[in-house]
Amino acid sequence: MSGNNMIKAYAAMDAGGKLVPWQYEAGALGRDEVEIAVDYCGICHSDVSMLDNEWGMSHFPLVAGHEVVGRVAAVGEGVSHLKAGQLVGLGWHSDYCQVCSTCGSGDHNLCASAQGTIVGRHGGFADKVRANASAVVPLPEGMDAKTAGPLFCGGITVFNPMVQFDVKPTDKVAVIGIGGLGHLGLQFLRAWGCEVTAFTSSASKTAEAKELGAHHCINSRNAADIEQAAGRFNFIISTVNVALDWNLYLSTLKPKGRLHFVGATLEPLDIGVFNLIMAQRSVSGSPVGSPATIAKMLEFAVQHNIKPVVETFKFSEINEALAHLKSGKARYRIVLER
Repeated sequence: MSGNNMIKAYAAMDAGGKLVPWQYEAGALGRDEVEIAVDYCGICHSDVSMLDNEWGMSHFPLVAGHEVVGRVAAVGEGVSHLKAGQLVGLGWHSDYCQVCSTCGSGDHNLCASAQGTIVGRHGGFADKVRANASAVVPLPEGMDAKTAGPLFCGGITVFNPMVQFDVKPTDKVAVIGIGGLGHLGLQFLRAWGCEVTAFTSSASKTAEAKELGAHHCINSRNAADIEQAAGRFNFIISTVNVALDWNLYLSTLKPKGRLHFVGATLEPLDIGVFNLIMAQRSVSGSPVGSPATIAKMLEFAVQHNIKPVVETFKFSEINEALAHLKSGKARYRIVLER
């Protein structure tokens, strides 16, 4: 094997361990693969979960990073739609089976055999990363490469349900939690045409939420304030990973309203079924989106000048960046840059 296929990365050697410089031999580029020279890589809470093996599916050494933006460095001989030097992004998935019914109907993100960029393979905390060409999405003209990375996981996670559940411009919607996901949800839903309410537990984020697109803010720590919103919303998206009084939030939905989860709350949901039955309400969840939906989201973001609010660190400062994320003080996404 030639040394040309060595990829230099930052890896965790064990669960919760500090990231250290590490390199690996990537082997020959596959026929349908693309090699991306990484310029920027966002840091997502899912990276922390994988690095800490919270979900029990991490393999070490682990190279995290799945909000990649960079240039195509090389393409396999079977790849015709991407060219060397092209600016592209890569998100949570790096490959799909292409033959199951969900792939066949365009729901690649629901493919049972989809490969995670940092699950069983090495991700973007590196100088290069490889993926199947089908999972690599070109950046549209006019998109800021430096801030685009978080759209490939955080952004698509909140945009995808807007498409899947046919959120209307006339809808009254709410976002629970104004952090890495929520601050993007506010921008997307405002540009979509909706009347947008932010539920936040942080008084300091109220002014910021309004700047990002919220028409109204409700203190999520104040049950009386939430009760006053009874029957108001068509759609609520929860981006938090803590247990809340979900029955209280369900009561703020209109008949046929939907409470949708994209935040990975680990505790079981405590929901009274009559709260659903009597007003025909729904509870749902969704992962990231398909490559086609990601492309649609990127076009929408350029059209409406939607950008993640980011703080940048150098790749060499990766451990400081992770500590900043864990502190809860990041506003709102962290991006590593060369």
